[in-house]
Amino acid sequence: MSTWAGTPPSPSPADRPEPSEQQPILGVEPGTPLDLLLVNAPLRDYTLRPRVNSFTLPVLGMGYLATYATVQGFSVGVLDGEFLGLGVDRIQSIINEAAPRWVGFNLLAPTYELSARIAAGLDPEIQIMVGGHQAKARPEAIIADPRFARLEALIVGEAETRVVELLNDHQQRVRLPGVMWRDPILGTPVTGGVPGTAWHLAPDVNALPFVDRRFFAADPYRPGDGPWEAAMVGARGCPYGCSFCGAAVSANLDVAVRTRDPANIIAEMDELNVQYGVRAFRFVDDLFLGYERFIRHCMPAFTEADVGGRYVWDATGRINILAHADDALLETLAANGCREVAFGIESGSERVLGHLGRRIRPELTRDVVRRLTRRGINVRGHFVLGLPTESRAELEATVRHVRELWDLTENAPGTFRASVFEFRPYPGTPQWRRLLATGRYDPARLLDHSAGNLTADGLDEAMRTGDEFDLPADLQFGEVELPHVRRRLVELARAQHERLFGR
Repeated sequence: MSTWAGTPPSPSPADRPEPSEQQPILGVEPGTPLDLLLVNAPLRDYTLRPRVNSFTLPVLGMGYLATYATVQGFSVGVLDGEFLGLGVDRIQSIINEAAPRWVGFNLLAPTYELSARIAAGLDPEIQIMVGGHQAKARPEAIIADPRFARLEALIVGEAETRVVELLNDHQQRVRLPGVMWRDPILGTPVTGGVPGTAWHLAPDVNALPFVDRRFFAADPYRPGDGPWEAAMVGARGCPYGCSFCGAAVSANLDVAVRTRDPANIIAEMDELNVQYGVRAFRFVDDLFLGYERFIRHCMPAFTEADVGGRYVWDATGRINILAHADDALLETLAANGCREVAFGIESGSERVLGHLGRRIRPELTRDVVRRLTRRGINVRGHFVLGLPTESRAELEATVRHVRELWDLTENAPGTFRASVFEFRPYPGTPQWRRLLATGRYDPARLLDHSAGNLTADGLDEAMRTGDEFDLPADLQFGEVELPHVRRRLVELARAQHERLFGR
């Protein structure tokens, strides 16, 4: 798995212009005829309010799609409306002026409405394909949406090979599993697929080309005076059934768990180091430190390649997996360059954790955080307030849990930091279905991502780093009233900000 022969090197990150100066379409020279333009729709219409958050995650899935299609000989560009802080009208104008054969949208619950508005204003000659979690969770609703009247293909799941088939000939959709469209006569959804094509649903992760970073506006990037960093994935799929998570197996029964070969991972790290000077990596997939067999397979290869002597890396992890890891394995993680582990801790209430299907207890979290930070590995914990069925006492238990983890690590070599969010249900998850089953929630309200804002339009510095994910529903899901939920959320966010930056 490497970049293909003859590819010109990408520009150094230090040479990249500011967002306002950048060409909006990345990966190709301006004016290049495009087979496919992939669009990362913004979270908000930034015509109405300028974007204030200076950081955005790279859309790795979109990068994989663009890279794979380019390797197969197609001309592909990426338009990152979120990073560039663009409004709907401007994005429509850019797409129509570029006049690609196809435009592709990554549909997520927070960006669906703006994606649909953008699609409605495109030139009729441009063919539209969509994918992403929202496409998988609500395909029939999307196909029936009149704003997607010219939708030619809705792709469920990992799309690299099926996108290329569609670019070759869109009539191939009848052969492709998990590709849907609207029957032109009956107006009902149709799904393609013939025997022998199921391999499209789970591409070989070790055979895919490394993501070409020319398709990203800000990855690699350099935070302050630190080393250049890049995002990566070490695996696809998730074997866990957390009831609120769109990536969980409970919402993706068709997805096979696949891990990359350690040599493959190290080769990409080395290539990014040579091309860009990257020395820090962020593994953003759910399994890098969440699957013990993979950890024990990967770490000896990291040791042999002296990864810890050359690089540092962050990863997501699972409390229940690292709770059972022996001290020797944790020492190996530290020696191999593990800088930070991010955990979904969610709650300080054992009952709520059971309701969410988390398979952890607060005492396990305390133990893992203590053991990691004592070895100099930083920990980032994600917490959620206002969860379904959560009582006031259980919410306060979460607040205490955050504070005790701060206290527990006060003098440790590693640090603990907390990111706290307000609960929001996502379609396709068990929590979504449970809420609808109560009859108390209108799906349209649950899907409305324009209602809430906790950052004072980005003016609150303590809340600004969460602006990209600040999408509350303005609905009460537990027993605690929203004003109290938000007071506690803001208190914790400001306390964390003070711990990092002072008053």
